[in-house]
Amino acid sequence: MAVVKPFRALRYDTERAGPLEDLVAPPYDVIGAEERDRYLAKSPHNVVHLTLPESEQEAGRLYREWREQSLLVPEEPSFWALSQDYVGPDGVARRRSGLVASLRVEPYETGAVMPHERTHRGPKEGRLRLLREVRAQLEPIFLLYQGRAPFEIPDPPAEIEVEGARLWRLDEQDLGGTFADRRLLIADGHHRYETALAYHQEAGTPESGYMMVVLVSLDDPGLTIFPTHRLFREAPRRETLAGERRSDPESALRELDELSRDRAAVVVYDGETELAVDGAGRLDVQVVDSLGQEGLTYTADWREAVRAVDEGDAALAVLMRPTRIEDVFEVASRGETMPQKSTYFYPKLVSGLLFHPLEP
Repeated sequence: MAVVKPFRALRYDTERAGPLEDLVAPPYDVIGAEERDRYLAKSPHNVVHLTLPESEQEAGRLYREWREQSLLVPEEPSFWALSQDYVGPDGVARRRSGLVASLRVEPYETGAVMPHERTHRGPKEGRLRLLREVRAQLEPIFLLYQGRAPFEIPDPPAEIEVEGARLWRLDEQDLGGTFADRRLLIADGHHRYETALAYHQEAGTPESGYMMVVLVSLDDPGLTIFPTHRLFREAPRRETLAGERRSDPESALRELDELSRDRAAVVVYDGETELAVDGAGRLDVQVVDSLGQEGLTYTADWREAVRAVDEGDAALAVLMRPTRIEDVFEVASRGETMPQKSTYFYPKLVSGLLFHPLEP
């Protein structure tokens, strides 16, 4: 049974910390080195000083300093409604809504929270060191649930608004009960969820057993998964992905989108274009995963993938269909996981809107 409750958030006091647009950033795991430098330069109080610090000890010192200086101020315990307006990689404008709440972390074996991707030890070790020092959840993770949302986006102007994201405090305090019989699927944030669980096993306090999450309904019209295309620096052996020649990647992708999902299919490009269809019973990402991980990189832009091959930066591009949400739930419900980068949920959540302290 998932335990979801309101929480006493910390938020920036913009009169002291500066404009909110100078303080927020994307999640830590999508920020490259150059982007990190830009965010750090925006403001000495930008959230990246905490999420991607010079050292974990420095992050802990800054977080405590910001609290003492009232740059971060506490709110009354609440749920929050979140709305994000965005234009996807396909050029379509959408709006996605979710509930910001505190979730009790539990081992996957309980069935309350389900993963769908495998994790790696390195990122979790770094996040655990940071959590020990800061003793606060700095960023929410993104979870999905089946069924209609148990709240409505309020009519009044948002209390917090920046970069297409808007937040409203909700008066309802009993929303958590509507999630008691729902299984939650991690969309983004597997490493952070497992880190939160490891931290709670160490700290053992009531506060350490919770983390900040955004819960989005599968029925939300703005919820979309986009494909993540694969690039191989050296061409792998691909007997199972031998396909039929097509004239160009764009027309092959159109044909790919029209194929039945009963069989795995991808577009393979190495200077020539092929449409490869696999036997029944496997997902597209599972077939591509069989090619291995050596020299593998990713991009959400198929044109960028084709250009990398044409310019000699990659030997092979595999262009994908987006993984269907129902397939993700089915795999997770069986207790199985999918290859990394099987899903690309867009937009990413904004870090720095709210913080979740793990101390009284």
